[in-house]
Amino acid sequence: MQRGLVRKLLVAGVLIFAAAPLWAAKNVIVMVPDGCGPSLQTLARWYKGAPLAVDALVVGSVTTYMYDSVVTDSAPAATALATGYKSNDKFISVGPIPDGKLSTLPAPPEVVRYKPLATVLEAAKLKGKATGVVATSTISHATPAAFFSHVHSRSLENDITEQLVYQNVDVVLGGGKQHLLPTSAGGRRTDGEDLLAVVKNKGYTFVEKASELAAVRSGRVFGMFASGAMQPHIDRAEFGPDQPSLAEMTAKAIELLSQDPEGFFLIVEGSQVDWAMHANDPVWAVTDFLAFDDAVKVAYDFAKADGDTLLLALPDHDTGGLTIGNRSTNSSYVAIKLEQLVEPLKKMKITAPALARKIGASPTADKVKAEVSQWWGLTLSDDDAAAILAEAGKVGLEYALGKVVSERHTVVGWSTHGHHGSDVPLWAFGPGAPAGLIDNTEVAKLVANAFGVNLEAVDRHLFVDLEQALPGATVDRSDPNNPVVRVGACALPASKSILHYAPLNLTMPLDGVVVYAPQTGKAYASRLAVAIIQAVQQVAVPFDRARLMALLDSDHLAKELGFPIAVEAIR
Repeated sequence: MQRGLVRKLLVAGVLIFAAAPLWAAKNVIVMVPDGCGPSLQTLARWYKGAPLAVDALVVGSVTTYMYDSVVTDSAPAATALATGYKSNDKFISVGPIPDGKLSTLPAPPEVVRYKPLATVLEAAKLKGKATGVVATSTISHATPAAFFSHVHSRSLENDITEQLVYQNVDVVLGGGKQHLLPTSAGGRRTDGEDLLAVVKNKGYTFVEKASELAAVRSGRVFGMFASGAMQPHIDRAEFGPDQPSLAEMTAKAIELLSQDPEGFFLIVEGSQVDWAMHANDPVWAVTDFLAFDDAVKVAYDFAKADGDTLLLALPDHDTGGLTIGNRSTNSSYVAIKLEQLVEPLKKMKITAPALARKIGASPTADKVKAEVSQWWGLTLSDDDAAAILAEAGKVGLEYALGKVVSERHTVVGWSTHGHHGSDVPLWAFGPGAPAGLIDNTEVAKLVANAFGVNLEAVDRHLFVDLEQALPGATVDRSDPNNPVVRVGACALPASKSILHYAPLNLTMPLDGVVVYAPQTGKAYASRLAVAIIQAVQQVAVPFDRARLMALLDSDHLAKELGFPIAVEAIR
């Protein structure tokens, strides 16, 4: 695969290579069914009536707490998986701050607070490997975002998407087209940038339908199958018939990425399992988990045939507190039959959010009863309908439907609409597959070890404090939507991987994104950016083009950086 600078950047041992790994793998696939635990695995097996793909991969469990709570949010959970660091609520691959930290954890050094932390995807890129990201949410949602972006809040999906586009990831498949387009084109970008045009100019094949994705045979692909999130798996026939399944996206990603002779890293998220568990919606949860399990089978089959692929699958945390058995079975749990568990769920044809749309914005008891009968196959009493409407006033109709129907018409129970702090299952296969209880931060270390890279060295390379490295560096915030680091005649736009040199109107690609941390006022860029700027600063006045190009020569930069780089990469 052609990846511009990444393809041309030849990394030697001094930069990112670790000692020879105990177990090396050419490829690593990380798969996350967001927000679930072992109870959902059990329920899905009963519902399916057959073993699951993940059943053959159970090797242990994972602790999930974050830096400031025993119950994690998806953003710091994914940060731990991607970087090997615990961080704070809502942080996306940036260092923790001491506010509210757990008493068992040390205060973070001042230097890492809000600092971008290198991810295993970025390490794989520097190693020369192909990379891919697949999700059923917006691709800028918390879990996928932690593998390619660095922001202090998961809500900054425009910034996250911009960093994704400039990370030059080879395969991107999911929802979220709205974050590529400016508001003037119907999108949600307030910075005026058209990132869809950037994607196309970078040479990606851009697709929006399952049939278009199926037709791609090689090269880089950027698939946006919805303006926002994709449809839940069970709703797709009704509301998103042109959208590919998670298994189809995973299969295509592996097909394309495996063409790279250097190997690949792929992160796949079954995003909406978590949303289903938040909604206490058993059919949404079980069907999206089974869709995830189908994707695991695709990856597992590839890994078995390939023999050089590490597959790691795990939830980032548990949500909802799902139980098989609820308060209606307090005195009859020993008599629960399979039919009581499965048959009510089998009658449900769509998710609770889809059912809420069918009921409409002005629900009545009669409308609730009629639509639940049609789409969920259940006969509600007047009291049931009244309970749903009363609960809807507190938590919204879709949450009320799942909660009340679960309590009164199934044997499935729930303890919360939020996350909870239990350990989650670990499913794994391949060289270096772990076993037993591990912490979520160890996932990043497993990936780094498999690739033989040193994440701390990657971090030192990609995220240099520009204020310290380049005296006179300032951050221009005259356009608050587009901060730019300025050093003399050089400009480094935040959330992009380019350096612009005004005297020559020259734009040079970098090997990592520029990150601005507004809380500290600090900006970070790679050692390559620093070396180029230092070379430019050595040019005498009046301007000497020949001297500049000599300083930008690959041999000079190799000496400055400690690794070889092809000269055409920065011309």
